[in-house]
Amino acid sequence: MKNIYYQAVGKEKEVFEKAFQNKLPFLLKGPTGTGKSRFVEYMAEKLGKKLLTVACHEETSSTDLIGRYIIKGTETVWLDGPLTKAVREGYIIYLDEIAEARPDVIVAIHPLTDHRRELYIDKLGETIKAHDDFMLVASFNPGYQRGFKELKPSTKQRFIAMSFNYPEEKTEQEILVNETGIDSDIAKKLVNIGTKIRNLTELGLSETVSTRLLVDAAKLIKAGLPKRLAVHVAVVEPLSDEPEIIEALQDLTNLLI
Repeated sequence: MKNIYYQAVGKEKEVFEKAFQNKLPFLLKGPTGTGKSRFVEYMAEKLGKKLLTVACHEETSSTDLIGRYIIKGTETVWLDGPLTKAVREGYIIYLDEIAEARPDVIVAIHPLTDHRRELYIDKLGETIKAHDDFMLVASFNPGYQRGFKELKPSTKQRFIAMSFNYPEEKTEQEILVNETGIDSDIAKKLVNIGTKIRNLTELGLSETVSTRLLVDAAKLIKAGLPKRLAVHVAVVEPLSDEPEIIEALQDLTNLLI
């Protein structure tokens, strides 16, 4: 099995390891596509621990995480949700975009984020003490959530936290080369495109170019797609639906590759 590739941009590996050793919950803050999910996958592999990932959305409830009764044949049986499974068996659980979930999710995880490290299952009338290897990791995008859904300060203060952002250009180039096998010269041009678009604040993009989009473009180029077409479908089109903005981005990218 191929090892997960992750290029550190700071001391995040060391911080995560110490958080795991000290049974501290970990919060990753930053825009989409900056490597938060990849980092958690990498660290779970590095520590030799099983990982459960939940992509939270506006309908994600505490029942989805804790569990529910289901009909099995003629019986009603209890089925553990991913959070309960992680607590019982000692998994790392990653709640991606936790601010998107329903408020009852935050209520459910509170006892897991302090000295108690326990989960109360109302429907079973049972309180589970977390396995020694259990770790709660969550992420959210402060820029995207601002003015919409935000984590309360009282919740954020239950975690240790690190901010993730776009890597420096040299590091991002290394990521593209390692992820896709693309020529370093093309990787440099793609990173330059990403940097230029990230600085185009006047376009009012709700999301900017993530490292993930640049990796996608590099994969398409490596597979033989013409460079400009690869950048158009992997970078330009995902960023906007407005014809004028798409045209402006295309004009810019055509100059750079």
